[in-house]
Amino acid sequence: MEVSFCQTHSYNADAFDYEAVAQDNGNATIIKFKIDEKQSSPGDVVVVLSSDEIVFHGMIGKIEDGFAFASDPRGSLLAATVQ
Repeated sequence: MEVSFCQTHSYNADAFDYEAVAQDNGNATIIKFKIDEKQSSPGDVVVVLSSDEIVFHGMIGKIEDGFAFASDPRGSLLAATVQ
């Protein structure tokens, strides 16, 4: 029997460096961001907060070359363009 564990990565929207890979109505639905591949794995949860509001809540689907890809297809309020 294999046991898997996942962890939650929390980021502050004001300081979070990401690229919107896909968007809907100006909100990022799939994001790409740097991550430590030794400390993270697909299935980990990503939460991006703006003050006390969750603006992105998704799961890492894959990690490639030090970048994670996470999706929040329904509830994202994270801007698709970083300013």
